[in-house]
Amino acid sequence: MPELPEVETVRMGLAKWVTGRTIATAEVRHPRAIRRHLPGDAHFSDVLAGRTVLDVSRRGKYLWLPLDSGDAIIAHLGMSGQLLMQPADAEDEKHLRVRFTFTDGGPQLRFVDQRTFGGLSVSEGGAELPGEISHIARDPMDSLFDDEAFSARLRGRHTEIKRALLDQSLISGVGNIYADEALWRAKLHGTRPTDKLTRPAVTRLLGHVRDVLAEAIVAGGTSFDELYVNVNGESGYFDRSLNAYGREGEPCRRCGAPIRRESFMNRSSFSCPRCQPRPRLPHA
Repeated sequence: MPELPEVETVRMGLAKWVTGRTIATAEVRHPRAIRRHLPGDAHFSDVLAGRTVLDVSRRGKYLWLPLDSGDAIIAHLGMSGQLLMQPADAEDEKHLRVRFTFTDGGPQLRFVDQRTFGGLSVSEGGAELPGEISHIARDPMDSLFDDEAFSARLRGRHTEIKRALLDQSLISGVGNIYADEALWRAKLHGTRPTDKLTRPAVTRLLGHVRDVLAEAIVAGGTSFDELYVNVNGESGYFDRSLNAYGREGEPCRRCGAPIRRESFMNRSSFSCPRCQPRPRLPHA
């Protein structure tokens, strides 16, 4: 699933292409793509026709497009969703789900989703911040992210550090890939108890989270297959810079030990057994 750098890359591309443009039509090609818009596809199309896009914003892994009506379009990419800018005469994509045309006749915005786990919806009165995503925490790249409050909440929990990094109610935008990368840089194993971390350790980890996310944004995100692309259909290349994730058996770039893979929440975690030793279990 796309994480913060991938979604931010899409946001920046969309902001360039759709801000200030007026929607002519919003054509729903597959109802599952707007399943979270409970009034249905006809309402979705009607409420968006003639509305002007004011900006493109992001909270964690969600995007929203504030409209001049005070409403907003919410977008979540899911596993395979793509928001593409395409010339009006471009051939329809095989998995085209929603098409937006604009009154200027210029490039269309198309929502393409092979697995249909992503989706679009309209948030009534949600231009400032849609209520549907207001429960999601700010992300560490947000200028209003509160480092001290995060540290206190993190250290006040009795859980593992990687689980905490993936908790979108605590810190948003960080997924499996970038959690592993930040933990590798911080020399922390993902099972380290959060209530045993010192404040300096949390500060150091948070700095590495920000560094990893910032570098990935510059690289356009991480693409392991053709499903994640930016609005121009281009893949990101941060996968070339990964130090832990997906490198099972390859030498650690810091100490040379082979990177290990461990099962974690129905997925995989990657770490260095020498640089990131497992925390010792308490004596019985």
